[in-house]
Amino acid sequence: MKVYAFDFDGTLTKRDSFIEFLLFVKGWKDFVLCFLRYSPLLVLMKLHLYSNGKTKERIFSHCFKDMPFDTFKTYCHRFAMENSSFLRPSGVLKVHEAKQEGSEVLIVSASVDNWVQPFFPGVKVLGTQVEVINGVLTGRFLTPNCYGMEKVRRIQALYPNRKDYELVAFGDSYGDACLLDYADEAYYKPFRK
Repeated sequence: MKVYAFDFDGTLTKRDSFIEFLLFVKGWKDFVLCFLRYSPLLVLMKLHLYSNGKTKERIFSHCFKDMPFDTFKTYCHRFAMENSSFLRPSGVLKVHEAKQEGSEVLIVSASVDNWVQPFFPGVKVLGTQVEVINGVLTGRFLTPNCYGMEKVRRIQALYPNRKDYELVAFGDSYGDACLLDYADEAYYKPFRK
């Protein structure tokens, strides 16, 4: 069996989807105010002195806590429908080719799975999941941020016997290094032509 694992942000997309999604939902003014408020954490995160998962969760909570989940899902679908140009065409083509050959295809992303999934219907998305209680976003993440070694753990949970499959992985950043190292065949920044 062959399994293809694609990172989303920067690999299949031209820009970071977290930033783009915040802009899409909140607009420029709220986006700028939010990032100014959390700029100290963002600097610490970039210096690897504070968790990227915790930083992202704090920003996510600030923007979406108490939003009805149905409203959030509507934003996620609209975001995908209105931003198809956000994707790298050669990456989209490779995803479709992998599906057509009958391989298992995964998108393994630190982004929230709800806004990644609508870009690729029918493809399994292993992303960061949000907590919902009584139909409302709590602002917390239900799973660890799907970044670094967490990407490998998610694949291992689905496919525990590593000898049963060949893994082909695509990534573009430090957060994908563990996934690329784990793969039989790895491609770094592959769809940038």
